[in-house]
Formats: sequence, structure tokens, C-alpha cells
Amino acid sequence: MNTIITSVQKLGLIIFTLFTASAIGTTVSADTTFDKIKKTGQVTVGTEAAFPPFEFVQDGKIVGYGKDILDIIIADLGVELNQLDLPWQGILPGVLAGKFDFVATSVTIKPDRAKEFAFTVPIGEGTTWIMKRKGDTSIMSVDDMAGKVVGTQLASGNEDASKMFEGDMKARGLEGFGELKLFTSYPEVTLALANGTLDVAVQNLPNLAVIIQKQPDMFELVGPITDISYFGWVTRPEDTDLRDYLSKQILEMRDSGKIDELQDKWFGFRMEIPMTAPGTEPMASSLTLGQ
Repeated sequence: MNTIITSVQKLGLIIFTLFTASAIGTTVSADTTFDKIKKTGQVTVGTEAAFPPFEFVQDGKIVGYGKDILDIIIADLGVELNQLDLPWQGILPGVLAGKFDFVATSVTIKPDRAKEFAFTVPIGEGTTWIMKRKGDTSIMSVDDMAGKVVGTQLASGNEDASKMFEGDMKARGLEGFGELKLFTSYPEVTLALANGTLDVAVQNLPNLAVIIQKQPDMFELVGPITDISYFGWVTRPEDTDLRDYLSKQILEMRDSGKIDELQDKWFGFRMEIPMTAPGTEPMASSLTLGQ
């Protein structure tokens, strides 16, 4: 009887060992998103093409600074690009849900986001500033937002920045905003400022600078409400090989002068492309150019 039990136990151990080995082998050999892209010859990216001049639609096509960077990377990969134009509010949840391979749109790099997503090295500056209508003498500094109607994009880093700055104003004994209005896209914010629905628009410096270049008699800058920050692209946290490849390509463009060329084309000025963003861990610490 003991012999039968021992034999059954040994058989069970063999089956368990084989099953475990098989499962481990399957896990180890599973393709990453980057592997899938290279094997299928196709990549799907998520973009909010309502953020000029980084990404926007012109003559029915997505264009801009970010799109030019993306086109260079896609050419290096030699794959077919499927670029989805989506509302900002669906971008980060969409990449986590696997609806596309990575985010090729300008996402503010923040410590809390860096805990949930894998960020590339920065592609440009994203410091939050405020803009007013030209000649509005009631707003001469950022503290003059007290009692004013302020607008920015829903669920954006600039919504967070606006609320944090309002909290800081109140902590210093100032009045808060008269109202914070939230919009689906930034072009809606600019239109609302132009038609008088808003007193102040909150957006990122590079975008505001280009708006003012195009409409110098309509708008003017007031000042920043955050410390310097940067934009990056995003992959799922497990897709570090894809993140590192994208970062390597961006840094090679920076070092070759291509990024400067694209910034001159789309902004008319140049922005620093550092290896890291303030308050986050190094995003490309494993990268060595030339490999």
C-alpha cells in the first residue's frame, strides 16, 4: 500500500514539475510589444492631434513636431504606422488597456505618472504658463488670477497645475479663482479666451508662445505657475525595451542636431532635451548611444 502511495506521489511530482517548467518556458518566451511590432511589421500609436504645434490635423493629416519625430522613428523601424487620433482623456487609459502600442503625443512627465507608465526621455519643455487677452491690465501677474475665470483642458497636467496654484494662492491669503472651466481640447480654451468667456488660459509655454507668434495683437503671456517641466512619450510599464528604443532614437536626433532643426521649423525657438525630467527617476539610464 505504501509503495502505491509513494508511486502516486512521485507521479504527481513529475506532472507538477513538467507543468511548471512548461509555464515558465511560456512566460520567458512570450513576445514583448516591441517584439510584436518587429514581427508583424505594424505599429499602432495613440495621439491627441489637437495640441499644436506638437500634434495637430492639417488638410486631413496629422502633422507637427511630434509627428516629424515619429516619422523618423518609423522609418528606422521599417514598419507600417497606424496612428489613432483620440481625445486626450482616452490616451493614458488606452495604452494601459493595450488598445495601442505606445503614446506618441505630448504627455507631461510627473512623478505620479512615472509610477504608472514608462516615459521616454523628454521631447520638449512643458512648463505651465498663463495667457491673457492683449491689453488686459487687470491681470499683470499670475496672482491676479484671483477672482478670475480660468480655463484649461480637462484631465490634463495643467488642470492639476491650476488647482495646485489656486491652493497656493489661498494658502497665502489670496482669493481663489472665480471659476475654473475645463474643456475637452486646448483649441477650445484659446477660443474661449478670445471671445471673452475666459479671463485666463492655462497651457504649456511652447504652445502658448506659438499662439502669440501667430496672433500677437490678440494674446500675451503673463508668467509661469509651475517649475520647469517636460513632455515625453509613454509605453506600458512592462514595455521598457520599447521605451528604451524610442528614447535612444530621440537622443540620437538631439545629438545629431535634427531635434534643433525640427524645433526651428515648428516653434521658431529651441528647447532643451535632458536625459531626465525633474522629480523622476532616470528614464533612459540603461541607454548607451552607438549600441
